[in-house]
Amino acid sequence: MVSKTLIQLFPLPGGEVSLNGLYLKEALFRRGTVENPFVYGNFLTSLDGRIALEDEQGVAYTPSSLTTPDDFRLFLELQAQADCLITHGGYLRALEARRLGNILQVGHHECGIDLLGWRRQQGLLPQPAVVIASASLDFPLPESLKAHDQKVYIATGADAPQDRVTFWRQQGMEVLVVGRGALVDGDLLTRALGDRGYRTLYLIAGPQMLETMARESCLSVLFQTMTHQLMGGEVFRTLVPGPILGPFGHLKLVTLYYDPAGSNGAGQWFSQFQAMNNPSSAGASS
Repeated sequence: MVSKTLIQLFPLPGGEVSLNGLYLKEALFRRGTVENPFVYGNFLTSLDGRIALEDEQGVAYTPSSLTTPDDFRLFLELQAQADCLITHGGYLRALEARRLGNILQVGHHECGIDLLGWRRQQGLLPQPAVVIASASLDFPLPESLKAHDQKVYIATGADAPQDRVTFWRQQGMEVLVVGRGALVDGDLLTRALGDRGYRTLYLIAGPQMLETMARESCLSVLFQTMTHQLMGGEVFRTLVPGPILGPFGHLKLVTLYYDPAGSNGAGQWFSQFQAMNNPSSAGASS
């Protein structure tokens, strides 16, 4: 596999580095414990902070000009290191409607087919477990989860509709009530997954899950790709939808790489930030 070269801007001294393997060398899967799981997320944004736009029907979508194959490769490298993926019901509904692609299995995409073998070499299970966070509990289960023998949990809040809780439990699903209201709370979810033996949790659930993990001091590391474009758009989604985070949102730059010409013709940065108020973030690259 031919790998593109990036320019390391931080830490100094910099130099040229290979894109393939860039995030694998972080060895995130070794940083967490069951007492203090390592929680990390990854987002793709424009210079003006857009992660998605909304169409006329109010459906969020990621513009094609924002996505790049290089960012997706690094997304897959982060996915390959997780022993548990945290997604949400909205993603599963979009997956069934074919508005989004399947990102629930390692080695599913051609640009990351090597990652299944890499995962085995590290002694990890063939596929990560999957947590589906949902307030409504109204979503379909993709057949791919059963086909790949993945452990699946459903996470919801105390105010979840009890008929839906009963429905999923009758299907043999373990429903985790890990929220004090309608939504999932980051601290309760992290603790519940640690109790079940999971050490490395990858957030692929969107900004609301990132917000609760950061606010409750559960986030360890945030990876962010920023494409060098001003996107605009009157109705859009951004990284944190909730109230002001204050010190819970303070992050420290760990690594920064520059791609001077992404596939969309503009440059892009690949950055990694350490959460300053979570001890599990220690051990990041320096």
